[in-house]
Amino acid sequence: MILLGLSGAGKTTAGRLAAKVLGTRFVDLDREIARHARRPIPVIFERDGEAAFRVLESACARVAFAREPAVIAVGAGFVEDAANRAAARAAGLTVYLEVDPATAAARLRGGRGRPLLAGRDPAARLAAQLERRRSAYLEAEHVVATDGESAETIAGRVASLAREHGGW
Repeated sequence: MILLGLSGAGKTTAGRLAAKVLGTRFVDLDREIARHARRPIPVIFERDGEAAFRVLESACARVAFAREPAVIAVGAGFVEDAANRAAARAAGLTVYLEVDPATAAARLRGGRGRPLLAGRDPAARLAAQLERRRSAYLEAEHVVATDGESAETIAGRVASLAREHGGW
C-alpha cells in the first residue's frame, strides 16, 4: 500500500499506525533516501539539488516496492513523475491522504527540515504544490480526507481500505 499526499497530510504518522494495525512493515521513503545517501534530505537538496533528489527518490521507491508488502509513505512530490505514479500503482494499492494546505502547514509547524517549504508562508507554498499536483494525487485508487481527523482515525480508514481492496 502506497500513501500519497502533501507534506502534513499524515502519511508517516497514520502510515505507521496503519502498518501496526495490519501487522506489516512501515516504510518512510524519505528516511530510506536519507539512509541510502548517508545524509539528510535538506543536505541532498542543498548540495545536489532537487533533480538529484528525485533520481534517488525513484530508485529507492523501486527497491521499496519490490520488497515484501508494506505500508509505504512516499514524499509529497513523488507523484510529479508519471513513471513514479505508474510504479506505485503496479506495486500496490494507492491511497491519497487529502489535506487542506492550511491544515498541513499547522501540522508541520513551519516546515523545518523540508526544503520545498523553507522560507515564509508554508501554507502558500503547500497550496501552490497542491495546485500543481492535485490531478496526480487524484490518480490514486482511493482518497482519505484527513482534515479534522486523528491519526488513529486516518490509520483505521487506511487499514480498512487495505483489507477491502488491497488483499491484506
